[in-house]
Parts: sequence; C-alpha cells; structure tokens
Amino acid sequence: MQVYEAPLRDMRFVLNELHQEDGFGGLDALAEFTPDLTAAILEEAGRVARDILLPLNRSGDEEGCRLENGVVRTPAGFKDAYARFRDGGWCALASDPQWGGQGLPETVNKMTEEMICAANVSFSLYPGLTHGATTAIEGYASDELKALYLPRLVSGEWSGTMCLTEAHCGTDLGLLRTRAVPQGDGSCKLTGSKIFISAGEHDLTDNIIHLVLARLPDAPAGVKGISLFLVPKYLPKADGTVGPSNGVACAAIEHKMGLKASATCQLNFDESVGWLVGKPHKGMEAMFTMMNTERVSVGVQGLGIGEAAYQSAVYYAKDRLQGRSLAGARHPDKAADPIIVHPDVRRMLMTMRAYNEGCRALCGWVSRALDAEKHSTDPEVKQRAGDFVALMTPVVKALFTDMGFEAANLSVQVYGGHGYIRESGVEQYARDARIAMIYEGTNGIQALDLVGRKLGAHMGRYLRSFFHPVSNFIEAHAEDEALAPMIQALAQAFGALQLSTGTIAQKGLKDPEEAGAAATDYLRLLGLVALGYCFAQASKVARGKLAEGTDEADFYTAKIATAQFFFDRILPQATACFLAIKSGKASMMALDETAF
Repeated sequence: MQVYEAPLRDMRFVLNELHQEDGFGGLDALAEFTPDLTAAILEEAGRVARDILLPLNRSGDEEGCRLENGVVRTPAGFKDAYARFRDGGWCALASDPQWGGQGLPETVNKMTEEMICAANVSFSLYPGLTHGATTAIEGYASDELKALYLPRLVSGEWSGTMCLTEAHCGTDLGLLRTRAVPQGDGSCKLTGSKIFISAGEHDLTDNIIHLVLARLPDAPAGVKGISLFLVPKYLPKADGTVGPSNGVACAAIEHKMGLKASATCQLNFDESVGWLVGKPHKGMEAMFTMMNTERVSVGVQGLGIGEAAYQSAVYYAKDRLQGRSLAGARHPDKAADPIIVHPDVRRMLMTMRAYNEGCRALCGWVSRALDAEKHSTDPEVKQRAGDFVALMTPVVKALFTDMGFEAANLSVQVYGGHGYIRESGVEQYARDARIAMIYEGTNGIQALDLVGRKLGAHMGRYLRSFFHPVSNFIEAHAEDEALAPMIQALAQAFGALQLSTGTIAQKGLKDPEEAGAAATDYLRLLGLVALGYCFAQASKVARGKLAEGTDEADFYTAKIATAQFFFDRILPQATACFLAIKSGKASMMALDETAF
C-alpha cells in the first residue's frame, strides 16, 4: 500500500537545528523566512502532496499518458491537480520575485520538492523542468525574451523543457545534428529531431517552451559548435497570448519501465522559429545552468521515492503477521507477530531510514550553499559556497538516486511476494526510481565529472570546501567521550577518502583510465563520508537537546539510534570502496574486447 506523510519534524530539524555552523552565515536577503513561516509552508506542502498528488500516483501509473492526434493526454486527474498546484503558487516557490516568484530559500524549496516527488514523482517532472528552464533563461536570455516568457513560466501558465538528446548521439552531444538557420529578424528556424524529452508534450498548460540545442551554419565541430535556442510550441502574439503553431510536433511517446504518467516524447522541429539564448556556439554553458539545477533535483527525486518506499514498508511491517520473534512471542494474543520484530526486516527498514535521513541532511547542507552562493554579500563565502555546490552536485545526483533505488527495492523485499505484484503499489517505486540513475547524465558520468573535473579544479579548491569542515569537526570533537565511537569511525573513513584522493591524482595523471576505473567507488566513498559527517553533527545536536531536557526526547533518541546504525552498518562500506580504488584498473580492463 502506498502511504506517505511528509517527515516534517525531520525537515525542521535539518532546517533549523543541524547546519547552524556551516560557515555560510545568516543571509539578510532571506531573513523574512522565519522558522514559523517556513514551517507553515512545509506543512501546507505536505498536505498538497498527501491529499492531491498521492491519490493520483498509482492511478496515473496504471493509466499512463497517451498520444492522440499529436496531443499527449495526461492521466485522469492530472490536469485538475496541476491547476490546483499552479493556482496555489507552488510553481513559483523559489523563483525570483521580479518575475512573479516567491523567492523562497532553496533549503525550503528542496524539501518541498522532496514531498512532491515522494507523493507523485511523475507529476513532479512537469513543474520541475519548468523551474530548470527559467534558470537558463534568466541567466542567459535577452531582456526581451525574459520579459515575455519568464512571468508565464514562473507562474506555471506555460511550462518548459530541455531538448538535448538525439537518437544517434545520446550523451555525446557533440554529434547532434539539429540545425538552426538565421532569419533576417534576429530569429532562427530550427529543423531536427529530439528524443527522451520529458514533458515535451502534454495537456496541462497553454504553451510549452522548449530549450533546444542546435547548430548554426558556421558552427565548429563538436560541443564547441552548439548553441541554445528558445523554441515555443505556439508562437506568442504581441500581447503575449498563445498564437499559431510553431512546427513542433510530437511523433511518439516512449513506452517506459516507470514514470508512466510523465510524457517522454520524441519531438520533431520543422523550421520552428526560435531565438538564441546566450552567445552563438556557447549553448552548453547556458544549458549546464539548467542541467546542474536539474541534477540536484533528480537527486531529490531519489530521496523522495526512498522516503515513500520506507513509509510504505513500515506500514506493511507493522501490519503483516508472520512467525514469532526469535526472542519469544512479542504479541502472544495474536496468531503471529508482525514482521517488524524480525532482525532482517529491521535491517532493511533501518537501512532505508538511514539513507533517507542522511540524504535529507546532506541536501540541507548543499541547499544552504545554494542560498549562500546566490544571496551572500561576502565574496569569500560566495566563492566557498559555489565551490561546495560544484563539488557536491554529482554526489547528490548519483548517491541519492542509488540509495533511492536501493530503498525502493528493499521496500519490495519487506513486502515479499506481495511487493512483487501491482496491487501493493511498492513495485511502482522500484520502476519509477530506476530512471533517476540514468537521466541528466548517468551516475557513471556523474562520477567521471567528480573525478575528472571537480577534484583538480583550481588546484583542488573545490575539495577544500568539503575537506576543511570535516577535518575541523573531527579535530574539535576528538576528546568528546559521548561522540568518540562516531568520530573515530568518521576519521577512519575520512582518512580513506584522503588516501583515495591522492591515489587517483597520482595514477590519473599518468593514465586517465585509472581515474575512470576508480570514479564510481570514489563518488560513493565521498558521499558516505559526507553522510557520516552529517550524522555525527546530528548526534551532537540531539545529545545536546536531551541533556538540556526536552519534550521531544523520542525524536532525538531516534535520531541518535539511526546515526549509530549508519556508523555500524553502512559507513563500513567506505573501507570496501577504498580497497577497490586501491586495486586499480588492472582486472577491470584485463579482458580483450573479443572475450566478452
């Protein structure tokens, strides 16, 4: 059974208690968003997720989208739900007030995204992609394009997409063939085809604004010859209302493993009118603004599905009677004990819980950096925040989605045979979660980005934004008896990370394949250390609250217990990652291609 109630208390813990000493300081521009105000926003977002979006999750999966005469019809209830979502102002949460947004901190916005994804990840893609499109337009488009399109995108009246992939090139965008021919009025006409375009066609908004990668006639080969264009489905009239069709046609929708209520489209552009966003041949720079925004959001998708899978598994584990506790009957008045008494079921539930709480805490830290990068008036803080975001973006995308998929699989396992059939609803979580490890750059590509670009950037400056606070925390709490076991475990994992960094730097300079062979394990190792740091901090805060005396002792006690499980059962994976990295590429690359 799919159940979901927003974990508001843990969200408030991350927002208001956990990251108070992260070095980013208070941000005057966000001072109006007090704890009381943000708590009210999160509570209402939780209600929207539970009451409006969750009831459509399974039915949307069962019905899916359908293509009728070139128009995609979303499942029953989606159009009404989107209208309610839009009218409630949820599309505009984190956008700039200049364009009609509410200017919420990213810390609050990402938690709202988590709720939406937990309740209905297919639905989340429609407003989520629109928000990503606004970041690219706001950063690179002309003032005229901004004035015309941003207010309508921010409000949710229109929606946005990004059109990168073509059938023959996949991630290697340097091979794309879509062409753009300049016209005399400053516009271009685009011709070509794109595939795997999420929300590329649907019936939720009056217009769809596509950000399309294409080549101008004088474009150099490869990625250095790619430009970005804004191409509306319908050309706006002078007054901004929807005008004639613009030669954008949906040729097909993909028949997918999951996310069936999200339309994934094949789009054809037939001399479609578009306008340059940014400079000619510099489209990747503008598009990566959107892609990096989306990569963090995709990580949040993994977290959201992981939380919904966990809650559904807990519901079943408390309800399903099977066997007796190994320590003796816990419920002698019943025919059997609920399966939550069994150690292996607890192992699965605690793993999911630790993944979710750890990823939520790390997301809170990264979100604070996003806010500091945008709003801080201190140049040093601004740079450090930007460095941290750059370093952690591939980690958030890959680690969170790996763990979200694992949590979804564990939920199916808790349900046993009932999890494998559709009536339970939890097999949908596994299908929906799987794509998040692939799109917006596969998790292997995220690892290559981390190792190949981020580690060596600016002589290791990005790494210092993470290494320094972790090192300082370990040193500052080395004599703390209450935290000693966690600090020792964190220090050991951190040492493995430092040694692995040196190994990759040394081997990678001589042989790039060595860095490539280590990349996925390195990303996992860095992510585990980051989660361990967050859990150690959380334990410190929780112990302090318990020492002071609190009427929420159960919450803080549970926080410490979850942290202890992470250090006992999950962080030891860091040693395996270190040993794998140390082994190098030899066995991985030993076989000749013909031997496969």
